[in-house]
Amino acid sequence: MTGKSALSIEGFVIVSAEGNLADAAGVMPDVLKFEGDQRFFANALDRAALIVHGRNSFEDQPNSPRRKRLVVTRQVPSLAPDLANPNAVLWNPAGASFDEARARAGIQVGMIAVIGGPEIFAMFFDRYDTFWLSEALHVRLPGGQPCFPGVPAQTPQQVLAAHGLAPAERIVLDAPHDVGVTPWRRTTA
Repeated sequence: MTGKSALSIEGFVIVSAEGNLADAAGVMPDVLKFEGDQRFFANALDRAALIVHGRNSFEDQPNSPRRKRLVVTRQVPSLAPDLANPNAVLWNPAGASFDEARARAGIQVGMIAVIGGPEIFAMFFDRYDTFWLSEALHVRLPGGQPCFPGVPAQTPQQVLAAHGLAPAERIVLDAPHDVGVTPWRRTTA
């Protein structure tokens, strides 16, 4: 948790060996989907009070329609209801703060799950309590979409470390495919 707050902010992504979260067309390909990681991700989102993502990111899971979310978009001036989803609030960070958006979604406590894309992840670099970096070390997505701004000049790990996060022990999610997740936790109070 951040300080004495009853809120925590956690990021979630799975990346290829190069640090890409999508292929050259901007699509997360099936080769980056593994049952163990999908299960880990679904369980995390089931415990989230709120999910934050861009308009091109989504989790597409059975519980998705029931989850409260902020959809980051430039299509609204500040905050607006999402007419297609009663559990979603459209949020333009240029017109409203995260705290205003979170309050509009009715969230005062709990875990906030940030699920991308790259610019959305970057908005929270200095606020994450934990960032869950899943890696599929044998998957290659040449020319794909990097998970964070600054990748591939830096690795995802270097980007996280530069923002005060340090790795804990890697958790194996799919041993045959060498897929695991490393929790990167805030090192400064």
